[in-house]
This record gives sequence, structure tokens and C-alpha cells, in this order.
Amino acid sequence: MSRPYRKRRIELPPSIKNFKPCGIPRKDLQSISLSIDEYEAIRLADYKGLEHSEAAEQMEISRPTFSRLIEKSRNKIAQAIIDGKELIVEGGNVEFRNTVKRCKECGDEEIIPNNTSINNCNECGSRNVEDSASKFINNKI
Repeated sequence: MSRPYRKRRIELPPSIKNFKPCGIPRKDLQSISLSIDEYEAIRLADYKGLEHSEAAEQMEISRPTFSRLIEKSRNKIAQAIIDGKELIVEGGNVEFRNTVKRCKECGDEEIIPNNTSINNCNECGSRNVEDSASKFINNKI
């Protein structure tokens, strides 16, 4: 019997949700989904340059699981580049450690622990503040 699928720990929500080839209308494109945990694997291994064991530890998964995850995510990114597909970052069984609180009035951004209440903007006092993690949590994670 297999173990239950554990949530992968993600440092911050992605700031960008999709990438598409320039000059091709979205309606004419095929798309490919990159899950948030696949995005995090790419960020840790390829962007930050961590060893698989270090990255796996940060995501609280095993090293073999991380290796499978990074291989799958690299393949999806290659398909998007080679085949000219839109790459959409969405979904996955994840838990964010932190989130970005962004004021819609003045644009001020602040990284805060996830599940911390967001009241007013520290810069301008506006109550029109959004939580970047909520964009992903509300979309079938």
C-alpha cells in the first residue's frame, strides 16, 4: 500500500502564473501546466543551484521524489519552449511557508508568513491589500 501524498512545502507563491510565446494569440496556442511544486523544484535546483538533497529537504520530500519532480518539470518547460506552448503555473498539493502582501493602491509589497492576517498596507494605510498565495489556493490546489 502506498503512503499518502504529502503536501510539498513551497517558500513563496510564484509571482508569474503563465508564459506564452510572443506574437501568437492565446486562442491559437496549446498549453501545458506546470504544477507549483514542479515550479518550486526548478527554482531550487536550477535557479538557486541547490543539490537535490538540499532542495528535497526544503520541500520536505525525499531526494528520489525530488529527482522525479525536477525531471518532469524540465520536460514540461522543454515542451513549452520547443513546441511553442503556453506554460501555465497552477495546482498541486502544496503549502506555502510565506506569501507576498501587495497593496493595490500604492504597490507596496511585503513578504509575510502564510496565514498571517492582512489588514492594512504598512506604506499608505489602504485596506485594499491582496495575498498572492490566495490566487493559487483558490484555484484547485
